[in-house]
Amino acid sequence: MRDRGSVVLIKDKKVGLIKRVREDSIYYVFPGGGIEEGETPEREALEELGVKVKVNECIAGTQYFFKTEIIGEVFGTGKGEEYTDENRDRGTYIPTWIKIEKLSAIDV
Repeated sequence: MRDRGSVVLIKDKKVGLIKRVREDSIYYVFPGGGIEEGETPEREALEELGVKVKVNECIAGTQYFFKTEIIGEVFGTGKGEEYTDENRDRGTYIPTWIKIEKLSAIDV
């Protein structure tokens, strides 16, 4: 398994996730991706969510999860290749806020 870095964005008792619709499946993922040279949690948040974030702390290992906070831009306006490459054929990516108490009821 390759290393993955994800942002954990919590605001008003909600978590910012990406809703994935692919073929007959609906599931949610934390914004982020494989850690490669030049990739940072800040860059992933801007590409996938359209927001500038400040990384506060790493809250989990193996797959790295960074607690962050929005410091600029508008949530849901990401312009990463997930949104711009029409030939990817990997389903849809929908930035969304999920109430914390609903997390255990969805596929994350």
